[in-house]
Amino acid sequence: MRKLIATTAALALLGGCAQAGAAPVASASSSPWQPQSKVSIKHPEWSRDAVLYQINTRQFTEEGTFRAAQRELPRLKELGVDILWLMPIHPIGVENRKGTLGSPYAVQDYYAVNPEFGTEEDFRAFVDDAHEQGFKVILDLVANHTAWDNDLAKQYPEWYEKDWKGDFRPTPWWDWSDIIDLDWSKPGVREHVGGAMEYWVREFGVDGYRADVAGYVPLDFWETMRTRLEAIRPVFMLGEVQQTAFHFGAFDATYAWDWHNTSKNVAQGKGNATSFYGYYAENESLWPREAMRMTYIENHDSNAWEGTMEENYGPALEAMTALSFTGQGLPLIHNGMEACNAKRLEFFEKDAIDWSQGADCDYGALLAKLIEFRKSNPALENGQWGAVMHKVENSHPEQLFAWVREEQGNKVVGLFNMSDKQLTATFSDTLPHGTYRDFASGARVTVDEGYRVELPAWGFRLLSHGSQ
Repeated sequence: MRKLIATTAALALLGGCAQAGAAPVASASSSPWQPQSKVSIKHPEWSRDAVLYQINTRQFTEEGTFRAAQRELPRLKELGVDILWLMPIHPIGVENRKGTLGSPYAVQDYYAVNPEFGTEEDFRAFVDDAHEQGFKVILDLVANHTAWDNDLAKQYPEWYEKDWKGDFRPTPWWDWSDIIDLDWSKPGVREHVGGAMEYWVREFGVDGYRADVAGYVPLDFWETMRTRLEAIRPVFMLGEVQQTAFHFGAFDATYAWDWHNTSKNVAQGKGNATSFYGYYAENESLWPREAMRMTYIENHDSNAWEGTMEENYGPALEAMTALSFTGQGLPLIHNGMEACNAKRLEFFEKDAIDWSQGADCDYGALLAKLIEFRKSNPALENGQWGAVMHKVENSHPEQLFAWVREEQGNKVVGLFNMSDKQLTATFSDTLPHGTYRDFASGARVTVDEGYRVELPAWGFRLLSHGSQ
């Protein structure tokens, strides 16, 4: 669905200190002040250093089918991505449809495959082949609403929310006129949608879900489904929401809208290097260490409604991409990015990606190299497996965004010129000191007291020590 306005839930952090004269605690285990983690889920091991790749089946190939997408799997394997996120695969509603083909997010039947993409057996073959090549596959799950002509609206009209006149209604305030909202206070809704989630995992081997507008569906449903799906197989769950509580018992990853918006603003001259401080400060102090926050340059929504990656980032694109892959976060590649797609893909029509448009494109090579770098440095892993980012104080903080991530002998230094002017700076502390290998050149680099950072406009350097 269209980009939601990101609202970060400010959760109260409870704490306390012992009063003078208070009775001593018998043991740490019985103390009410002993820290207690709210996170109950366990990430699948295969998500440890995973990179996401989003496929819009309709636009991914000229044919727009599962079979055609399956032929592209070896290329994606070479790129180095791990988890394939398929946009909704279900039949699309006809009533109140937008455009000729409609939105994939107007689901007509949760238990069926859109014939536009092929058959159930075509889909099964795609999943099986993806698994054989080492990928995991997650489906886009649209739980908040259905198409107007989903059979549920006729069979169980009481399962839907109503407007003041008593009629079916689209999601309030948005212009989503092609869908109507389900009423999540009805157990039947939960059983039907939850049953569909179990069906695709159990019968087709799907490895999890990306949950559309996850914050519009009660959290307890997602927590229930996480437990039920885990009883079938380990799953990975990505939620389109930006709230800490969704990481406790439901989702491995959620959207980092604040990161995306900050990176765009800085790229467009509406901020500077210090603009990232708020995001990373909150990320470290408010969010669970286990949380994987999707730091993305582009997805289907941003491409269609905000602009292409070139429109949004211009000459800052490579630096922001490098930060999304090496700072704390879960990186995403939207189909077509690796070919320098410069087009806003149509949302309701057939508009196949032109894979030849990037004949002189070296951005795909950068993505592949960043993935390789990421997988070679354990400090850059996802969630609690990766190392915390530590800010490096320097002489030009409004230009130079500098940090270190270090864990068990592996140390990565990130240096980013977040401006359109050449940069020369020095460090104010010894945190980055050491001997490293340069990401771009492979050269040996020693950072010491006299080291000077010299970067061109929007330039970046990545230095690593103890890589695998």
